[in-house]
Amino acid sequence: MIANKLNSNSTIGIISPASPCDLDKLESSIRYIENLGFNIKKGKHIYDKWGYLCGSDIDRASDLINMFLDDSVDMILCIRGGYGTMRILPYIDFDLIKSHPKIFAGFSDITTLLNYISLKCNLTTFHSPMLTSNFNDKYTFKSFFNTLKFGNSPYIIENPPNIKVKALTDKKIEGQLVGGNLSLICSTIGTAYEIDTKDKILFIEEVGEPCYKIDRMLTQLDLSGKLNCCKGFILGQFTNCIYSKGENKIILKDIIKDKILKFKKPTLINFMTGHSYPNLTLPIGAKIKLNCPKKYIKVIEPVVK
Repeated sequence: MIANKLNSNSTIGIISPASPCDLDKLESSIRYIENLGFNIKKGKHIYDKWGYLCGSDIDRASDLINMFLDDSVDMILCIRGGYGTMRILPYIDFDLIKSHPKIFAGFSDITTLLNYISLKCNLTTFHSPMLTSNFNDKYTFKSFFNTLKFGNSPYIIENPPNIKVKALTDKKIEGQLVGGNLSLICSTIGTAYEIDTKDKILFIEEVGEPCYKIDRMLTQLDLSGKLNCCKGFILGQFTNCIYSKGENKIILKDIIKDKILKFKKPTLINFMTGHSYPNLTLPIGAKIKLNCPKKYIKVIEPVVK
C-alpha cells in the first residue's frame, strides 16, 4: 500500500514522537518549509517537555494518530529523533493507520515506527530527513522532495558523483527494503515490534557509537539470525563511530568485515543515508533492486501514487 504523493501546496503535519526540539530551531524549520509553499499543521504536543521526552507517551502517540486521522493532512513529518519513540508503541492503534494511509517520514529514533508501520500496515514509509534536518544540502533536498513528489514510477537512488560506494560481489538482487538505525533495530529484538529481515534487504546506519558497541549490536543481530536470513545489505553512514580511549584499536571496517561481509551477500558500503549529509531518502517496505555492479539502488515499484 502506498500513500498519495506530495504536491506543491500539500499540508505537512509535524509531530515529535521522541525528544523535544530547541524552540528557535523548530520555528526556523517551520518557516523554511512554509516558504517552499507547503502548509504546516502542528501536533498539539510538539511544544511539550517531560525531561528528555517531548511530553508524555500517551500525548506523543495521540499526536501521531490524530495526524493520520486528519483528512486535511497529506504527510506526517517527524521533527527530530533523540529518544522515546519505542515508548509510544503500545499506545498506537495501527489498524487506524492502515485505514488512513499517508506519507510518514523520519529517521534515527523513528526507525521502529518506520519498520513496524510498514510491516503491520503494509504501508511504504520513508527513512528520510526530518523537519529540523539541513535541507540546504542540495542532494538531501532533491532526494527527499523528488521521492515524495515524483516517486510514482521506478527511479534510481545513488550517491553524488564525488562520493564513492563500494560493493561486495557483482550481483544484482531484488527484495523488500527494511532497516534504519542499528541501535533501534537491536532494541526491537525479542519484542512484539521485532524487525523482520527474512529475505529482505537490510539497511543499517549509526551515529556516535564506539566500535565495541557497533560490534556488540551486530553480534546480537547475528546471534538472533537477523543477518543470515537477509538477501543483502546496504551500509549507510556510521558517523563518528570510532574506538574510545583504552579500547583495542579495532577499526570499524574490520568489524563490518567480520560481522557483515562474512556472509558474502550482495552489499553496498558507504551509501549516503543516515546521520550525515547528504542524507538520501530510502523507501522502507518498497521493493528495490540492489545493483552491485553499478553501485546504486533502483526502486522498482511506485512508493507514492
